[in-house]
Amino acid sequence: MNDLQTTKVITGKVRLSYLHVFEAVAIDGGDTKKFSVSLVIPKGDKKTLKAIEGAINAAKEIGKAKWGGKIPANLKLPLRDGDIDRPDDDTYADCFFLNASCSTRPGVVDKNRNPILSQEELYSGCFGLASINFYAFNTNGNRGIACGLNNLMKTADGEPLGGRCSAESDFADIQFEPEDDFMA
Repeated sequence: MNDLQTTKVITGKVRLSYLHVFEAVAIDGGDTKKFSVSLVIPKGDKKTLKAIEGAINAAKEIGKAKWGGKIPANLKLPLRDGDIDRPDDDTYADCFFLNASCSTRPGVVDKNRNPILSQEELYSGCFGLASINFYAFNTNGNRGIACGLNNLMKTADGEPLGGRCSAESDFADIQFEPEDDFMA
C-alpha cells in the first residue's frame, strides 16, 4: 500500500466553511496564495472521524523521517474540537473541524459529478464530501500534520455562513400596492 492510500480520506457529509476554491487567497496574511476550506464534521460521524484519525496516524509514521526517526510529543494536528476552539460559533457546536488547502485548484463537482463553475452554487454553508490527504511537515521548527485538499463534491444546500442572505429572503416580506408604481 502506498503512502497516499494510507493518508487519503473521502469524508462523509460535512459542512463547508471559509470556502476559497474558485480563487486562491493568502491565509493569515501570508504571501503564499492557496485554495482552502474548513470542513465541519459532526461528532456523530464516527466513520469519517475514524478514517481521519487513521490517516493522521499513518502520516505520523511516514513523518518520522522528517522528525529524526521519532514522533515529536508537541506535534500540531489538523483535527480540532469546535466546542473548545470555537465555543461562540454555533456552526461548530458538537463538531470537529479541520482546515484543508492546496496550491492548485481542487476539482469541484455536484452530486451527479458535473463540474461546478459558479461561486453562487458552491458556498460557505453548503454540505458536501471532501477528498483530503494528510502529510507531515517540519518547517522552521514547526512540526505537525497538515491536511491537503484534493476535491469537493456538493451534496446539499445549507444556510449560507458569514451573515450573507439571499436577495429573495431579504425582501420576502415587502409588499407593493398598485399605486406604488415608480414609473407612473
